[in-house]
Amino acid sequence: MDDEALRNLGLEWVDADGDRGRIVVATPERAILELCDGVSDASLVYEVDALMQGADTLRPQRVSMLLRHCTSIKAKRLFLALAERHQHAWVDHLSLDGVYLGKGKRCLVPGGRLNPTYQITLPVDLDEHLG
Repeated sequence: MDDEALRNLGLEWVDADGDRGRIVVATPERAILELCDGVSDASLVYEVDALMQGADTLRPQRVSMLLRHCTSIKAKRLFLALAERHQHAWVDHLSLDGVYLGKGKRCLVPGGRLNPTYQITLPVDLDEHLG
């Protein structure tokens, strides 16, 4: 697969150690979106939130493309809610045209606080878990 095709999937080649050649890995943008898709409880929200806190160099064009192609409503809503929570500069440059965020509320964390913009519940004590 060529570099452009991989980039369109949020993947890239990296050199492996020694003489092992190159391997395909997820870009930082895809990796954090994949983590958002795997969240099933509050403890995982805390982990993704801590990673999102340091995600200040994500590329908005790549994020926009991945959000358009992502089929997980939960992953997209959580990603965007956490990105906005940390007020990353790249969030202002996202194009959400063609990004389907579903309808209705999503209960990610029972008893959590509803994010009014993305209609997804986040842990009430999320601020207490920031590193």
